[in-house]
Amino acid sequence: MTAREIILKKRDGQSLTESEISFFIQSYLRGEIADYQMSALLMAIYFQGMGFEETVTFTRIMRDSGEVVDFSHLPGSKVDKHSTGGVGDKVSLILAPLVAAAGVKVPMISGRGLGHTGGTLDKLESIPGFKTRLPLSRFKKQVEAIGTCLIGQTEEICPADRRIYAMRDATATVQSIPLICGSILSKKLAEGINALVLDVKVGNGAIFEEAGTAEELAAHLIRTATAFNLNTVALLTDMSQPLGVAAGNWVEVCEAIDVLQGRGPADTRQVTLALGAIMLRLAGKTKDYRSGMERLRVLLNNGVAWKKFLEIVQAQEGDVSFLENPAKYAVPKHRLEIKAESAGYLTAINAREIGRLSMLLGAGRQTVDDAIDYTAGMLIHKKVGDRVQNQEPLLTLQNSGQPPDQNFVQTVQRCFAIGSQPVTPPKLLHKLLDAHGVHAVAEFA
Repeated sequence: MTAREIILKKRDGQSLTESEISFFIQSYLRGEIADYQMSALLMAIYFQGMGFEETVTFTRIMRDSGEVVDFSHLPGSKVDKHSTGGVGDKVSLILAPLVAAAGVKVPMISGRGLGHTGGTLDKLESIPGFKTRLPLSRFKKQVEAIGTCLIGQTEEICPADRRIYAMRDATATVQSIPLICGSILSKKLAEGINALVLDVKVGNGAIFEEAGTAEELAAHLIRTATAFNLNTVALLTDMSQPLGVAAGNWVEVCEAIDVLQGRGPADTRQVTLALGAIMLRLAGKTKDYRSGMERLRVLLNNGVAWKKFLEIVQAQEGDVSFLENPAKYAVPKHRLEIKAESAGYLTAINAREIGRLSMLLGAGRQTVDDAIDYTAGMLIHKKVGDRVQNQEPLLTLQNSGQPPDQNFVQTVQRCFAIGSQPVTPPKLLHKLLDAHGVHAVAEFA
């Protein structure tokens, strides 16, 4: 068995055996297979795909390349959430403390932003002192003690995925459904959870813009997860415009604070409550989604979820005084309002471009080694369906690095389409999928 033979087999559309997949991944981790050979295999998979059994095997071998956390000694279900990524998606910051406050254990291993999508870890690390790099022993103790812990992928967790994901990004093979399934589920299975909710984004700011492809991804993820007895539900949510009113790092933390204190944008609250209700039902805490949403709404409004967030931040060495008084935070050196050049109704926002421009401001990274400007980001003043007056602010840019020039400003303005006729805002929650099929989302209304 050689790397070349395996690449050739997949190039020609044949299925790989368990021994072939294991040989390739283990040899790559040992340095016996070169990056260019892994690149070739990834591109072959991108074009030829993988069958169900191949995907399950690929996922299992990636999971077993490192340590698998065991929470079986803790009573009840251990539930996590994964988002396929978008712009302004700060839901994890709210959801983890909220669901933990409802009595569910939420082990959460998150990622960093790359490209136009933001990352939960970068947002958390904008809180002064907050540690996302914790040993697994501390991760486990914190989940046991306070119900949740939010960390990044450690050296022990899925080392194969860590290396292969970087190669996928470099070789433009990220948008492969089998590779996405293996990457997401190997990490989630290694967390020690027994239930998972997926927030699969749909729209121009999502990894897959078309609803049909996003639904196909959700179905593949659920079917693969079921092979591991991981009870999984997917909610398709809108990403045809940024979620909420902030895109960046610290600005998104501030929006999360607002929601945790019973305020915040309606769309951010709605997505969070819907995903949280699914988590409660998966954990056996409620019998239906409506009662779960109501229970979580109470925890947002009475301050219990907010206190849990402060507890998490303190446990992970963050300075809670910045959360209690956000005005303490460093002020961005540059702030600039982007104004409408005509009156009418906002008919569309290019979420993907907003995310890319936010990254260029300093809120994200083009390569994994780029530094983050935590003050950088965008505050969105108008959403699709809103009436707009000429010269009314659409968005505020802010950062502390190179100030945006006129070309940058014009590019931002082109992200907002203004028409003469009113439009209906996009539907926020599209569909719910589980192992039994596709369902309507009326229960979340």
